[in-house]
Amino acid sequence: MIVNYYREQNDILLKSLIETNINMNISIFYEKQDSYKTIKDLTYHIGNVGVELKESNPNRQDIDIAAFAYNDAKYIRKEIQVNNEDIYFLYIYINVYAEDKKELEYYLNKIEGITQSKGMQTRRTNFRQEENFIACLPIMENPLLLKDAAKRNILTSGLIATYPFLSSTIFDEEGIFIGTNIYNNSLVFIDRYNTNKYKNANISIFGTSGAGKSFYTKLLILRYKLQGIKQYIIDPEREYGCLCEKLKGTQIKIGPNFHNFINVLDIRKESLEEGESGYLATKIGKLIGFFNLIFGELNEEEKALLEEKLIETYKIKNITFNDDSLYKNNDEKILGKEFKETADMPLLEDLYNILGKDEKTKKFKTKLIPFVKGSMKFFNHYTNIELKNDLIVADVYDLGEENLKYGMYIFIDNFWNCVKENRNEKKAIYLDEIWRLIGVTSNKEVASFIYKIFKTIRKYGGSSVAITQDISDIFSLEDGIYGKSILNNSSIKTFFALEEENIKILSEFANLTEKEKVEIKSLKRGECLMFVGENHILTKIECSDLEKEILEGDKNEKNNNSN
Repeated sequence: MIVNYYREQNDILLKSLIETNINMNISIFYEKQDSYKTIKDLTYHIGNVGVELKESNPNRQDIDIAAFAYNDAKYIRKEIQVNNEDIYFLYIYINVYAEDKKELEYYLNKIEGITQSKGMQTRRTNFRQEENFIACLPIMENPLLLKDAAKRNILTSGLIATYPFLSSTIFDEEGIFIGTNIYNNSLVFIDRYNTNKYKNANISIFGTSGAGKSFYTKLLILRYKLQGIKQYIIDPEREYGCLCEKLKGTQIKIGPNFHNFINVLDIRKESLEEGESGYLATKIGKLIGFFNLIFGELNEEEKALLEEKLIETYKIKNITFNDDSLYKNNDEKILGKEFKETADMPLLEDLYNILGKDEKTKKFKTKLIPFVKGSMKFFNHYTNIELKNDLIVADVYDLGEENLKYGMYIFIDNFWNCVKENRNEKKAIYLDEIWRLIGVTSNKEVASFIYKIFKTIRKYGGSSVAITQDISDIFSLEDGIYGKSILNNSSIKTFFALEEENIKILSEFANLTEKEKVEIKSLKRGECLMFVGENHILTKIECSDLEKEILEGDKNEKNNNSN
């Protein structure tokens, strides 16, 4: 039990105790006292001590103690009479639990050290352990055998120092289990789709290689799959294939060795919501971003030329800015008009041929050769894939380091169309290695498209997840404006262990305290600092043995094959 305190407290008394991971119960009792009786007793005490101080020998040993008591009594009386404060008796009891006596003694010594550093004096309740145990049960019993030793008076303003509910923890009722608070082992449950609590469902996951960010991402995918939430994953490193197979998802691989094709010039019916218009205009805007990746940064004149050629390319297939031209039956009298299929759309080769007819655009034609006739001619095919599964993994690994961004952009465009189909369905897009699309190797049009997804996906019932280990790259384009915007538009930020150089860069764009910078640097594998709304908590990612077996199956299979 705590039997004494500093006369003045400037800090929360129990904070250091609550933030330890020691298994204990803390019980606090407040007994409000009669203010009238207290003032009467204090006045009597002040009078007696005052006379005693005047008449006593100044060299008396306890003269200072008497003076302190006299001043304290006057202060308490003034606070009650002038500032309308109440006076309470305070009792604090602690029960500590352990598996054996040695461990118990270690915990007791640790608690005694913590309390002493905060100006609290403790006493072990030897021969009164039962009463202390009863005091910590939820039955509101404060045993008389302990009360006299533990009792200390406190004013209303002093009660603030004993406030116990200060541990950073998150427990959303409809949330999924993430892990445990490193400080106090409390459980962390997050419902990122709770629009009443969070401004959006977006997540940013940053961490160095091997810190645990991929495992954490897979854990999120697994747990949200069980909730029936549609999920679309961009997989540039071929990390999610085994998980996709075990969860009966659809894995789509594109590259020179596969026969899965996506026509970049496709216009899909779901690319616009019901009531919206401008199919071709919307598509051309996205294509300008895509061709910026291929042709390099285009100036305004080049963009205008390219747009002209795109309009001409679609006109070959009788597609114009009139949305009715996208339907096979464009007769207004015929109900149930059928949207044109992929075979009714132009191919890259059609654009390639048109670009070659104009001297001003022949340089663009030359850059399209690999996509029409060369190593990446799989981009010059009609779309033959369906995006109907609740879990779809886009594997772009075989495109190679230099060409990954093309496949990533095309898949994101298609996934974004799927997200907009039904606002009432929950869904998520996972963008692994996002730096490729918003970093210095990308361009403003593509980065703006990615930022638009993070900014607007909330209204479609969706969540965007940004995953990267290259902190410097994500903030490299346009002085980091796009990386910062995505970070700011993520209600949940998860930082795994990072190198000191990356922490310095991150601290420029995220509100990190000096303590949090040190914590991020010293995190172990599977530990992270989470910013969830206004809460900042250190979390250890936890999973069951079955989940671990599912998530690490890919790794185990690779090890077995190598053996």
